Amino acid sequence: MTASLFTPYKLNDTLTLKNKIMMAPLTRCMADDDLVPTQTMAEYYARRADAGLIISEATIIRPDGQGYVNTPGLYTQAQIEGWKVVTQAVHDRGGKIFAQLWHTGRVAHPFFFGEDNGEVISASNVGIEGTIPRNRELTYQQPKAATQADINQLVVDYANAAENAIEAGFDGVEIHGANGYLIDQFLHYSCNNRTDEYGETPENMARFAIEVVDAISAKIGSDRTAIRLSPGAYFNMEPDSRDRDVFDYLLAQFELRKLAFIHLGIFDDSMEFDYLDGKASSYLRKHYNQTLVGVGSYTAETGSKAIDDNQFDLLAIGRAFIANPDYVSKVRDGKALTPYEDSMLAELV
Repeated sequence: MTASLFTPYKLNDTLTLKNKIMMAPLTRCMADDDLVPTQTMAEYYARRADAGLIISEATIIRPDGQGYVNTPGLYTQAQIEGWKVVTQAVHDRGGKIFAQLWHTGRVAHPFFFGEDNGEVISASNVGIEGTIPRNRELTYQQPKAATQADINQLVVDYANAAENAIEAGFDGVEIHGANGYLIDQFLHYSCNNRTDEYGETPENMARFAIEVVDAISAKIGSDRTAIRLSPGAYFNMEPDSRDRDVFDYLLAQFELRKLAFIHLGIFDDSMEFDYLDGKASSYLRKHYNQTLVGVGSYTAETGSKAIDDNQFDLLAIGRAFIANPDYVSKVRDGKALTPYEDSMLAELV
């Protein structure tokens, strides 16, 4: 019933995945205070190396990208050295791993990075209400709209982080362009009110995401460059029917670029969006014909069927991988899975 999941998948000319099961990026907040990956993290990822591909927890590209406690970075040599231990542990177990590159944008907070390292930055000066997870006494701040100079530097910093990822031993990178973080903030009308060449029209609103993809591809190759997208606004974002035009344009551009894959960023793929005419995954498949990663409340059985039905090509598993480091062997052998519990988020298991 899950046979499709265990067929090797050729991701690019140099990388063939041993199965179609991907470990989704799962933020665990377990780096040290200098945002350097720890030995415990290396052991955590190595235990899950049976996945066809691991996507690392979201990893910030520079200090002002931090919005959560103890999330790892990829902008200092110490962080690169720390990630080398992680990637080597995964490779020693026969696994493959991509780094997810992250800037949280308006979800960042100076508590983590200090005002000397910059202001909270976003597409526009449109903030969100609420408090920081795990630091509930901290409220979100009003962001400043990125200037052209800010945008130019961000593109450089994304590309440098990708180059650092390859130095650290990663097999490629996934750009976090989803879930209400910085790149996603440029892609939705509810938080992009710019009137310059990065706002108002689909072509302009997609420009920053395309510039980041192109800069990273120039550094490490498009075949080792992937991106996560949320065409349906739902997390720290208000929906707007005009968003569809932005993603129609963006996906057509990415179709030309021969990326490693596009990864749907959604927690529950049963959600439907009126302006996408249904599920976000169905919308992506309609507009993107290359490698697509599905995620969002799929079991091995329903995910395998979705692959058979050409809804997507690879299946990303999240919470079940937290509860079951041996997820792949359990599914392959037909063994019962350990149920996920929210308490598991507080520790590495």
